[in-house]
Amino acid sequence: MEEFLPEDEPLLNARRRGAEVGATPISPAGGAALRFLVTLIGARTVVEVGSGCGVSGIWLMRGMPKDAVLTSVDIEPEHQRLAKQAYQEAGLGSFRTRMIAGPALEVLPRLTDGAYDMVFCDAQKREYPEYLADALRLLRPGGVVAFDNALWGGQVAKADRRDPETEAIREVHRMVRDDDRLVPLLVPVGDGLLCAVKRDG
Repeated sequence: MEEFLPEDEPLLNARRRGAEVGATPISPAGGAALRFLVTLIGARTVVEVGSGCGVSGIWLMRGMPKDAVLTSVDIEPEHQRLAKQAYQEAGLGSFRTRMIAGPALEVLPRLTDGAYDMVFCDAQKREYPEYLADALRLLRPGGVVAFDNALWGGQVAKADRRDPETEAIREVHRMVRDDDRLVPLLVPVGDGLLCAVKRDG
């Protein structure tokens, strides 16, 4: 599954640089799923929480229209610098991205309600439930929220795992599954991609 759509040089370089600074970007199959989703819904405005040093951004922008804008939020300036380098190598102009440095829980409340087609979350796992609350406010009806690492290396399924990260991921699973405003789907690509469509009305 991970090798079905091989990554090209800009993606491989971004992934390598991410590994050098301790980042774990979304897997190739997960990236392909993101590109599929943004293409499917015709996403023109996307927020990503956690830049993955450019890996997720390249996948997302390759599925978005040429004049669409990706808003990338990351607390690590070095990760954002590497993301900008990756976008340049991939031939994605700077006009296609808005980079915002800072903690997501401080940045997301400043973004416009109902103005986004997709919110992709791949940052602090403990904050996933809070990211969902922000995403519901930011998304238009028909928009999609997605969380990487939804399986958390298999830890989510182990009842004896009670660390804060695992518990937070379990909580966002429950929130997405039980919210009548959402149509949920857990996709077993990479380390798990939890997705949901915001209903109209």
